[in-house]
Amino acid sequence: MNYFGEQRGLLHLKAPTCRNRLPLYDWLDMTQSTASKLNWGIIGAGNIAKAIAGGLAHSTTGTLLAVASRDQTKADKWGAEFKVPRCYGSYEALLADSDVQAVYIATPHPMHAEWAIKAAEAGKHLLIEKPIGVNHAQASAIYEAAHANGVFAMEAFMYRCHPQTHKVIELVREKTVGDVRVIQASFSFNSKFTPDARLWNNALGGGGILDVGCYSVSMARLIAGAAQDKPFLDPIAVTGAGNLNGTTGVDEYAVGTLRFTGGIVAAVACGVGVGQDNVVRIFGTEGTILIPNPWIPPKEGGTSKIIIHRRGEKESREISVESDTWLYTFEIDELARGVWEKRTQAQSPAMNWDDSLGNMRTLDQWRAAIGLEYESEKVGNIKTLNSRPLAVRPENNMKFGHLHGIDKPISRLVMGVDNNTFAPSTHAMWDAFFEAGGNVWDCAYIYGGGRCERALGDWINARHVREKVVVLDKGGHTPNCDPAAIKAQFEESLQRLRMDYVDIYMMHRDNLDIPVGEFVDVLHEFVAKGQMKVIGGSNWTPQRIEEFNAWAGKNGKTPFGAISNNFSLAVMNDAIWAGCIHLSDHAGKNWLKKTQIPIMPWSSQARGFFTERGDPADTSDKEMVRVWQSPDNFERRGRAIELAKKKNVLPINIALAYILCQPFPTFPL
Repeated sequence: MNYFGEQRGLLHLKAPTCRNRLPLYDWLDMTQSTASKLNWGIIGAGNIAKAIAGGLAHSTTGTLLAVASRDQTKADKWGAEFKVPRCYGSYEALLADSDVQAVYIATPHPMHAEWAIKAAEAGKHLLIEKPIGVNHAQASAIYEAAHANGVFAMEAFMYRCHPQTHKVIELVREKTVGDVRVIQASFSFNSKFTPDARLWNNALGGGGILDVGCYSVSMARLIAGAAQDKPFLDPIAVTGAGNLNGTTGVDEYAVGTLRFTGGIVAAVACGVGVGQDNVVRIFGTEGTILIPNPWIPPKEGGTSKIIIHRRGEKESREISVESDTWLYTFEIDELARGVWEKRTQAQSPAMNWDDSLGNMRTLDQWRAAIGLEYESEKVGNIKTLNSRPLAVRPENNMKFGHLHGIDKPISRLVMGVDNNTFAPSTHAMWDAFFEAGGNVWDCAYIYGGGRCERALGDWINARHVREKVVVLDKGGHTPNCDPAAIKAQFEESLQRLRMDYVDIYMMHRDNLDIPVGEFVDVLHEFVAKGQMKVIGGSNWTPQRIEEFNAWAGKNGKTPFGAISNNFSLAVMNDAIWAGCIHLSDHAGKNWLKKTQIPIMPWSSQARGFFTERGDPADTSDKEMVRVWQSPDNFERRGRAIELAKKKNVLPINIALAYILCQPFPTFPL
């Protein structure tokens, strides 16, 4: 499974009703922990690491075995203070220690991804200080590494593991103040401006949104979810305003507005340059809930308070939540239970993978709303997330095919470029595809108004991989489907891509009003110049393709070397967009088998029909209903689900295998 997208199957939150019950579920008996404590290592000997060291000192599930700093003297000094047996002067040395079972990543934000990924590769379970990364792309890569290496990973939001938060969720679910309408959550403080300090340093991911705004957002999403009986809820709209520091460019303070389904809105606030009321307020139809100390309850255990005021009542009601556990011990014990229950597939009930990914996605949107982009996120500055040179992994299992005219094997899977222009995300995704052996990218003049071509060119040039990859580009989309438009668009596409040629070029649509020979002539001209190696068409009928190739052959010019119509296990009932043509029916398959022309099909997995989105009971997506839902397709979907269970894979894997195993060349996008 790939965690660059959303993972499904989340645990259902249920708050405990008894005192100090940990956390949210009936877990394994805690006596299991006494038999074998987890050996912990800490990467990064800073202040937050001290809090975790204190939590480990009071934990029944773990013990602090090792600490690592990039400086041996600092590691020794820190280790002496906390009586740590093993002190390392490099992070690599700690990860090489086979006795270390779990690692707490306590480095500054921009270093989380690199060391979490390397720790996962070393087989260590992971507790990563919040925020888990600088952006959603980094969080995705961390969880992908955890999944690939079979380790448990969790973002370290301590407050999410505390009984006070569990009680708040219980009150919301019980509708103690009616239906939730507005949530206010603030975490802000006034620190002295020091350009090189972590909080103000651009290179260290400084500013309020990442450091403390992540708390406000996560709480708002948690409460909005509880109000609708879900583990959390992602906002459907994010807006915001803030003030960026004139020297370092990080956010001094910011306010965000989150809109959720169900009519819930949230105002979230944060800052490192101004103090605010660090409280959470929940406004419902029947009253309010106030959490006076939501983020840092009593460190050594004690009493937390939640204040409820119901409409019509003169006096507020105060609820006390007791705890005799050290504050940072909660998340340490939470991770241990995850390890013991072998929850390697993102199932931390306190902060599971989908929850963390949704939180980072919201933070990305909030930062975008106030214009905050870190220097490390700008094109030309983005490193690979593991900080290694980009290279194909030797253990990859990518399959390859060939196209006449291209002198290198091309991967059977093709990476689509549409709908993705945020550089940190594109670089992370495309790095991962390249490392997995993929070497073909599909783009088009029309995608994103040119932004997608520029994004692809940015990545290829930044990674210096032009001769290692194959670029499929398209142009001539209706209504601009004529030889003159194709010529002008292609020349502009080369400029956007910053390339001298593309490997494959396809006309995005056909235009039956233009004689096929005119299209042959304009494309052959570019082939003759060396600017295209293979030409083809997307959404052309078999008859027009044969006519094109016959005319080209008769006149000694270049025929189609590949096509890109829709082809999938599900057959389109109706065109997704005007002019779309599929070859998924028997006639189409027979023609492809007869001609053996390679097809690079778009929407090769029927746009999610073989995921939960294709559920026959779900008619909320009108396009899904119109294009894909039919008795025949439901039968195919049912057989794919049945076979997936037998093969222990996902139905989408079956749908993809169907395309790859045809008796004609296929390269699904």
